[in-house]
Amino acid sequence: MLTVVQAFDRAPITEIGFDTAAALEHKLSAAERVFKDRDGWLPPHERIAILRRLAALMDAKRDHLALQIAREGGKPLPDAIIETTRAIDGVHNAADELRNFGGREIPMGLSAAAVGRWAFTTREPIGIVAAISAFNHPLNLIVHQVAPAIAVGCPVIIKPASATPLSCFDFVAMVHEAGLPEPWCQSFLPEGNDLAEALATDKRVAFLSFIGSARVGWSLHSKLAHGARSALEHGGVAPAVVDRSADLSKIIEPIVKGGYYHAGQVCVSTQRIFVHDSIADDFTEALIARVERLRTGNPTLEDTDVGPLIQPREADRVAEWIDEAVKGGAKLASGGKRLSETTLQPTVLLDPAADARVTTQEVFGPVVAVYRYSDLDQAIARANSLPTAFQASIFAQDIDIAMRAANRLDASAVMINDATAFRTDWMPFAGRRESGYGTGGIPYTMRDMSQEKMILMHRS
Repeated sequence: MLTVVQAFDRAPITEIGFDTAAALEHKLSAAERVFKDRDGWLPPHERIAILRRLAALMDAKRDHLALQIAREGGKPLPDAIIETTRAIDGVHNAADELRNFGGREIPMGLSAAAVGRWAFTTREPIGIVAAISAFNHPLNLIVHQVAPAIAVGCPVIIKPASATPLSCFDFVAMVHEAGLPEPWCQSFLPEGNDLAEALATDKRVAFLSFIGSARVGWSLHSKLAHGARSALEHGGVAPAVVDRSADLSKIIEPIVKGGYYHAGQVCVSTQRIFVHDSIADDFTEALIARVERLRTGNPTLEDTDVGPLIQPREADRVAEWIDEAVKGGAKLASGGKRLSETTLQPTVLLDPAADARVTTQEVFGPVVAVYRYSDLDQAIARANSLPTAFQASIFAQDIDIAMRAANRLDASAVMINDATAFRTDWMPFAGRRESGYGTGGIPYTMRDMSQEKMILMHRS
């Protein structure tokens, strides 16, 4: 049995049973059976109706879902409410996208051999989707992975993070209540990694959606069945460049939100801040003052800004990285103290060494590091120096500086005067190089979970 606990104080919430190898085989066989029966595929209007009913069911349980996110995942309640609202909108997004989800005409008659022919494409579901999710958005990430599969008509088997399975189980139950037959959407919670790998690499799986560590994601990617596709969403070490033309009165809030939202446990959390020498002192003073006003504690309370790390061992690790950075020459400008088994003071470090782990690896904790620069291209080079690349920010009022940085930062998205962690669920969301593979965002995932079929007609 798995004991699900509150992230903040480790108090038990409930116990749930694990799935076995026999259960996995049953789920895969059921998914394969319904997918092979093409006459049983649900038409688009039925899938839209199911998604609309699902969104309504979620809306009716909005408060319950938000509190559950705060309890099992440790996200502060105000942010958990926002996550729930986003998840409901994401389900609507998948339904809306079906209105524009179609094929295209392929030009014929362009050569003598193609005369008298007409060709067009349709879109078909790719097949069984195996989805492995992460803890940090325990409802919204499930929506990102499951709603597109439902929309395009793929059977999906979703494995939640073992720390946060309750949001997933509630969501899947509502999917069935909304009218989707169970074989089209099933949850799967194995006790160990072996069965999770067995799900991802089974020859019946056509698409793997993985959100989590790069080490695990790339390993699974290398073991996929021939012909299977994948989308991998890993972490980054997101940089923000602050030009001397930036308006300090307007940029501190988005930088703090980008760095400390969900205690920094976000793959595009602002971690490295490069600040022009001429404003570095004023920026640092303003940043520290705002960070020290953040309230850290119980995420179920409405006035909490920063909650716990998901596991005590993660708090241990982040504290160790902070100590290492300070011993290596960084100045501890604010925070850094352990508040409880799972919580740390929001931390600001100044000028950690180039080889410190807080400089080179994803902290995934409530820590930002500030570095001075005098030349913009030098700052951009430092921002681009890691094997990870995801989202980045440039803060500047000078449009030439802003656009130069936007064009030169190695990132899948560059935010001008906004946080690296900004995201809407209909925009493309993708890691580069070690940070990921494929493109997230509900419309983009729907395209990945489908494939084009061309139909050609020879007119006599």
